[in-house]
Amino acid sequence: MVKWLLYLLFIVLAWWTASYLASVLSLVLVALGIAYMFTPVLDGMVARGVPRAVGALVLVVGFVAIVVGTIVIFAPRIAAQIAGFATDLPHMIDNARVWGAEHGINIPADWRDSFENTLQEARGEIQGIALAAAGGVLSVLGFVTEALLIPVLSFYFLMDWHHMMERLKKIVPPRSRARVVAIFAEVDDVLAGWVRGQATVTGILSVLYAIGFEIVGLRLAIPIGILVGVLTIVPFLGTFVGAAITLTIVLLDWHGPGLLIGVSVIFVMLHLLEAAILTPKITGQKVGLSESAALLAVIAGGKLLGFVGVLLAVPIAATVAVLLRHAVRAYEHSHFFGQESDAEVAVPDAMKTILPDPAAIASQLAKQPPLDEDAGEPE
Repeated sequence: MVKWLLYLLFIVLAWWTASYLASVLSLVLVALGIAYMFTPVLDGMVARGVPRAVGALVLVVGFVAIVVGTIVIFAPRIAAQIAGFATDLPHMIDNARVWGAEHGINIPADWRDSFENTLQEARGEIQGIALAAAGGVLSVLGFVTEALLIPVLSFYFLMDWHHMMERLKKIVPPRSRARVVAIFAEVDDVLAGWVRGQATVTGILSVLYAIGFEIVGLRLAIPIGILVGVLTIVPFLGTFVGAAITLTIVLLDWHGPGLLIGVSVIFVMLHLLEAAILTPKITGQKVGLSESAALLAVIAGGKLLGFVGVLLAVPIAATVAVLLRHAVRAYEHSHFFGQESDAEVAVPDAMKTILPDPAAIASQLAKQPPLDEDAGEPE
C-alpha cells in the first residue's frame, strides 16, 4: 500500500510540475516533437553513410527554411486579407441587418457600434504592443532567443535521441526492464503513427482548404483554410467549428448562394478525402482510441494544461489506453481473478432441495443418450 501511495504521490507531483512549467515546457515539447518526427529519417540517412551531425543539421535547417519561407510568402497576404476584412466588416453587419429585417429576423442595431468599439480597443492594444516592442528591445530579443531555442534543441535531441532512450531504459530495474521496454515499444508504435501521420494530414488539408477557398472567392481564404485544416486535429469538433466559422464569413459577405454551395462542396469533398483516403492510409487506426475518447481527451487536456494539454491530449490518452490494456491482461491472469473452474459454486446439503448441485446436473446430462436427429423431437 505504501508503495502504491508513493507512486500516486509521484504522479501528482509530476502533474503539478508540468502544469506549473507549461509555458516553459512548450518550447521543449515542440523541439522533442520535431526530433521524434525526424529521427527515423535521420536513421535512414545515417544508414546510407551520412554523418549523424550532418544529417541532423540538414533536417533542422531544411525544416526551419520551410517554416520561415512559408511565413514570408503567406504572412503579407494573410495580413492584407485580415485588414481588408476588418475594414469591410461594419458594412457587412449593416447588410446583415437589412437582410434580417427583410426576412423577419431582428439583428440588434448596436452590434455595429459595439464591434467598432471592439476594433478601436484592439487597435489601441496592438499599438501599445508595437510601442512596447519598439521601446523594449530586450523583450524582442527574448522572443527571438526563445524562437531560436527550438531548432537548437531539436538538433541536440536528434543527435542524442538514442542515448536518451538508452539512459531511460537503464533507469528501469533490471527485473522489469524487458517488460517495460516491450510496453513502451508498443506505445511508441502507437504514437509514431499518430504524430507523424496527423502532422502530414493536417498540412495537406490546410493547403487544400486554402486553395479551395481561394478558388471559390471566400473572404480570408488563406487564414480560414489554414485554421480549418489545423482544427481537423480535434475529432468532430474541429470540423464543426471550422464549418461554423466559414459559414459565418459567407453569410456576412453574402453574394448569393453560389459561394455557399462552393464552400459546402469543398467541405464535403475534403472531409470524404480525409475520412476515406488520408487518415486510413497515412495515420491509420494505430492510436487505438475511438473518436469520442479522443475528443474527451482533447477537451480535458485543454482544461488542465491549456495549449500544451491540447498538444499532449491524444498521445497521453493513447499511452494510457495501452497501459490499461496491459493492466486488464495482468488482472485477468492474477490470483484474485482466478480460473474458469472458480465459477462453479458448491451447493451445501441443506440447500440441495432448493438449488440442485450443478455438478450432479452435469453428470446426469452426460449419462443421457444423445438425441437422434432423424427421429425428430419427442412428443
